[in-house]
Amino acid sequence: MQEDTFLIDGMTCANCALTVETAVQKMADVETAVVNLATEKMKVTYDSQKLSAADIAKTVAASGYSASLYDPSQAKSQAERQDESSQKMRKQFSLSAVFSLPLLYISMGSMMGLWLPGIIRPDGHPLVFAVLQLLLTLPVMYFGRRFYRNGFRALWQRHPNMDSLVALATAAAFIYSLYSLYHLALGHAHHVHELYFESVAVILTLITLGKYFETRSKGRTSEAIERLLTLSAKEARVIRDGQEMMLPVEEVSLSDTLLVKPGEKIPVDGLVIAGHSSVDESMLTGESIPAEKQVNDPVYGATINGQGALTIQAEKVGDDTLLAQIINLVEEAQQTKAPIAKTADRVSGFFVPIVMGLALLTGFFWYFIMGESFVFALQTSVAVLVIACPCALGLATPTAIMVGTGRAAENGILYKRGDILEKFHQVDTIVFDKTGTITEGKPKVAEIVTYQTDEKDLLRQAASIESLSEHPLSQAIVAKAEAEEIDLLSVTNFTALTGLGLQADIKGETVYIGNHKLMQQEGIDLAAAAETVAKATEKGQTPVYVAQNKQLTGLITIADPVKADSRQTVADLRRAGISVVMLTGDNHRTAQAIAKQVGIEEVVSEVLPDQKALEIGKLQDQKRLVAMVGDGINDAPALAKADVGLAMGSGTDIAIESADIILMHPELTDVFKSLTISRLTLKIIKENLFWAFIYNILAIPVAMGVLYLFGGPLLNPMIAGLAMGFSSVSVVLNALRLKRID
Repeated sequence: MQEDTFLIDGMTCANCALTVETAVQKMADVETAVVNLATEKMKVTYDSQKLSAADIAKTVAASGYSASLYDPSQAKSQAERQDESSQKMRKQFSLSAVFSLPLLYISMGSMMGLWLPGIIRPDGHPLVFAVLQLLLTLPVMYFGRRFYRNGFRALWQRHPNMDSLVALATAAAFIYSLYSLYHLALGHAHHVHELYFESVAVILTLITLGKYFETRSKGRTSEAIERLLTLSAKEARVIRDGQEMMLPVEEVSLSDTLLVKPGEKIPVDGLVIAGHSSVDESMLTGESIPAEKQVNDPVYGATINGQGALTIQAEKVGDDTLLAQIINLVEEAQQTKAPIAKTADRVSGFFVPIVMGLALLTGFFWYFIMGESFVFALQTSVAVLVIACPCALGLATPTAIMVGTGRAAENGILYKRGDILEKFHQVDTIVFDKTGTITEGKPKVAEIVTYQTDEKDLLRQAASIESLSEHPLSQAIVAKAEAEEIDLLSVTNFTALTGLGLQADIKGETVYIGNHKLMQQEGIDLAAAAETVAKATEKGQTPVYVAQNKQLTGLITIADPVKADSRQTVADLRRAGISVVMLTGDNHRTAQAIAKQVGIEEVVSEVLPDQKALEIGKLQDQKRLVAMVGDGINDAPALAKADVGLAMGSGTDIAIESADIILMHPELTDVFKSLTISRLTLKIIKENLFWAFIYNILAIPVAMGVLYLFGGPLLNPMIAGLAMGFSSVSVVLNALRLKRID
């Protein structure tokens, strides 16, 4: 299966998006099709052996719209497209207003006592009065011709949309006005009061104004991605054949050698091959203190070099750089349709036909049942067609998701899919891995206790074996040996025992290093270390036993400091109604000591790496919606098993791959922040859907004349057009409130 993204042109409302989505979804070899009205993109998963992108574009064209394959390197950015559309709408509105304002003055002036030249006064020269209005209306209809082109085409294809409502309403008013003009030409002067040219022009002008504001507001929803794009370097100083040259960053190739001078942005991801400097990586890590970089250290594109010069070798360029992947993740999340959006889709599917039916019934009711004039019946029908707004329904969800995921990205929180925003807000339990998540993940040796050897020999023996392991505890022991400048020994028959420890031979003798389970398994007596272990575990330290020839030779206790924000994060989550669980492979007493420091009451300890996913499953069996926060390879299965997986960005690639949300910064407070963004985004979506529904539920009856039945006012179609335009704008502006999240 192949996944492609298409740009869709011509969509104006939720019904348009649903029409395109349904048409493509019905294609035989298409697995999924998702259209996003806010981004004007469609993502399609299809069998490329049986179907081509051109076939999909033809299907979209047959449904009344146009589609082109999206190429990020060639296509205009979201902001550029929105800006172009906004400028086009502004021009259309300005030109329409030039004709609509004098038309409105001429048509309403006599009724309001305003001065008009005698030659165009309705009482003296009704035909001139009417023809002038016609001449002023025709340019406005020309400027708004897309309403008629799109609207009537959608009607012809039996997929009416918002443009269809506007086209029908204004066409009906225009045709009736032409009918009145015809009677004026025959000398029937009383028809001068049955002209609705100004309604046609003003409705088109006000709806265009609403669309202009809507497009401008939609443009602001993509500002987060634009800011990310501006972070990248535009040029790179490349060294080829001994020559230094400045090239556009797009022309940098893998393995190119690049020189980065002090204060310059690093253009691509790479490896330092010469030089020493400090690099500001705050845009990635949130860490304000620059990271020291020397030979063999990785560097990332868009980070800023400090005082030293660095020579780097390009390892990832173009779409493979970390910044490009972050931007891609944000765009993917914004394109995904949240489950809650399906409610709006279902309504949009029958909304426009129902409105058309209501407009027809309204006209029949007032003309045939209530005995009102044809003009009155026409006015109410036009008002119903114009005031209904399916656009607000279509924009309610995608705009909120765009702003929510964008604001999260600015805070270093990356949602892989938009639907994760909805799922995460429903979570009631968050499970934390201990090492590297609740704690710093940088353990240090706290104490060394020996029983049958001296401290230096024990550390040399332990470090020699631990140097072959990547485990954080192993690295702490090796770091201790390096600090004391202890030479390591030759090791043979090294074996890593998952969840237990290590086993190896030194000078022909077998040495075991690990936890109490390993010692018990090998039948090694731990009584001598019991008191030391008890004191260490009360402090939250992890005991590492060392045994040789089945005899306990020493104990190394290792402390991993708790992160400064762990306790605050746990407290915030509990106040938010979240149950917090700590999951760790540590012994029960150590785990309880750490949990007590951070305020966690529910602890699952002594869990082997391959059992973490099982423990998540047990919580899910209790009808709990579970999120898992971790950073290591051994967390990957649990992250995948959880309803929502959160990986710390400092973690391993496999953990990040398994997660649904990536926290780029090391602060644990970002877990609570990501939950807050999720909850607020869903709150905004629900508000948007509520107001979109309420607007239509209240506005349509008013347009039908319900208030007039009980002595109230009758809604003018021009006011209806203005209300419809600004209902969409209000939905987008409400979504933009998410930008204020700290």
